Amino acid sequence: MGGWKHPARGGRGRWAKMAAHLSYGRVNLNVLREAVRRELREFLDKCAGSKAIVWDEYLTGPFGLIAQYSLLKEHEVEKMFTLKGSRLPAADVKNIIFFVRPRLELMDIIAENVLSEDRRGPARDFHILFVPRRSLLCEQRLKDLGVLGSFIHREEYSLDLIPFDGDLLSMESEGAFKECYLESDQTSLYHAAKGLMTLQALYGTIPQIFGKGECARQVANMMIRMKREFTGSQNSVFPVFDNLLLLDRNVDLLTPLATQLTYEGLIDEIYGIQNSYVKLPPEKFAPKKQGDGGKDLPIEAKKLQLNSAEELYAEIRDKNFNAVGSVLSKKAKVISAAFEERHNAKTVGEIKQFVSQLPHMQAARGSLANHTSIAELIKDVTTSEDFFDKLTVEQEFMSGIDTDKVNSYIEDCIAQKHPLIKVLRLVCLQSVCNSGLKQKVLDYYKREILQTYGYEHILTLHNLEKAGLLRPQTGGRNNYPTIRKTLRLWMDDVNEQNPTDISYVYSGYAPLSVRLAQLLSRPGWRSIEEVLRILPGPHFEERQPLPTGLQKKRQPGENRVTLIFFLGGVTFAEIAALRFLSQLEDGGTEYVIATTKLMNGDSWIESLMERPF
Repeated sequence: MGGWKHPARGGRGRWAKMAAHLSYGRVNLNVLREAVRRELREFLDKCAGSKAIVWDEYLTGPFGLIAQYSLLKEHEVEKMFTLKGSRLPAADVKNIIFFVRPRLELMDIIAENVLSEDRRGPARDFHILFVPRRSLLCEQRLKDLGVLGSFIHREEYSLDLIPFDGDLLSMESEGAFKECYLESDQTSLYHAAKGLMTLQALYGTIPQIFGKGECARQVANMMIRMKREFTGSQNSVFPVFDNLLLLDRNVDLLTPLATQLTYEGLIDEIYGIQNSYVKLPPEKFAPKKQGDGGKDLPIEAKKLQLNSAEELYAEIRDKNFNAVGSVLSKKAKVISAAFEERHNAKTVGEIKQFVSQLPHMQAARGSLANHTSIAELIKDVTTSEDFFDKLTVEQEFMSGIDTDKVNSYIEDCIAQKHPLIKVLRLVCLQSVCNSGLKQKVLDYYKREILQTYGYEHILTLHNLEKAGLLRPQTGGRNNYPTIRKTLRLWMDDVNEQNPTDISYVYSGYAPLSVRLAQLLSRPGWRSIEEVLRILPGPHFEERQPLPTGLQKKRQPGENRVTLIFFLGGVTFAEIAALRFLSQLEDGGTEYVIATTKLMNGDSWIESLMERPF
């Protein structure tokens, strides 16, 4: 269990520094952000004159990472509205631009907006920008509704991969896993392949592609086909990446189901991080005033941006939560000592020197206060009896204890009607750690869940089964122990303070997906052929020839750069484990991570739940 102590028994809970924002990593991701911004500017300039943007609400988060309002304002965007039915709000502008995902239900709302336009007022020009692709179906729907002709510009804005941090890109496509594994819809795989082609145009052809899983195979095939179609243009950019590793989420269904135990992972588990922002309960962040009896506590949630531009967050985000407290208390001592320096500043020069450092010191103090508050909020959860009980059950399953019979803690959770998602995560975890459940155990769980939570959830259970998360054991054989032992997925002696292995991110369990990446870089996948055959989907390797003169000669001691793409989503704990591998002195490989979606077990299960009414 590492440092996770029973609440009544107490227990106490450090880690290497990470680079700041988009351009500080091995690969400058600002190049990508600038390319995307340029494309946006060019489109806005096509619509001459003043503009109002009508937003598909889901897009506002991802767009915020690319362009702030100031960029839009420079290009005469005067108003912004959220896409809603009936008439558009009044705005004295020449152009109305709809920024939308290609979804039929949104087309109906747009048509309603256009048709209810007041003919008596000044005529306004309509434009539509599809993100990330135009869709014939959507345009047909607009045509059927009689409004297609009203749009002067109908274009697509290929925002496939959005830079979230110096080593992290996401498509933020929330339906990708369900589309790929339940609906056999390859749209998001096509967008992933397109995004990878954009990356290669900016950062050079990636000489080697490795992959594992059905979707990985399809993305690689699409990339090879796209490359063939553009044979005319030879890519003359010197390659930045050495390898691309495409990984299907369903190769490792276990990892997202377990509770993440890194600082960033726990923030996401408890509060949910959306487009690098988190909303927190405001009372922890209210300035404490003397004697006001706490009358006017803020009601608005505290919204904080979380990325490595903030020095302290970059340092603690990927640590096991039990190692965060000691870092925060050390920082507090350093900062208060820095402020004490003002008493020693005697000469004008010294005072000037102190004043010039003040803004940085105050920012550091504010940052420390915020993270101390967040850590306190998380600690309230992690020191609760129930958190400990749940973690104990998870860790027993992952280390292979009692996975084949009905679990009494899960029974209690159902009896006390704990949140359904929590119950489903645990039952799915047990199923995955047992290569499926015995039929009578499975039937028992299903019956209990449906009787307690309602029969409408039968559709959800069907989806979980189809995705391979909750299923009967076939062939009567549990393969998980073989996988666990061969890949060393369970480590008994885990050091949370100064980790020596990736298993620290789950206090004992090493994420299977990251272990595959680690073994690929050395000694190579040939050493684990047997396990690769047990895991779903093909594994493969493709070489992309480079024109002479662009072949990379690595300097001695220079690390390889691997782009690892998770098809179907990735968790912050897996990202932390990959960053840990990148930091290793003799690791030999640095990772840049791309994904269809940043997710955790709750958001993943939720995306598979059917809302039948």
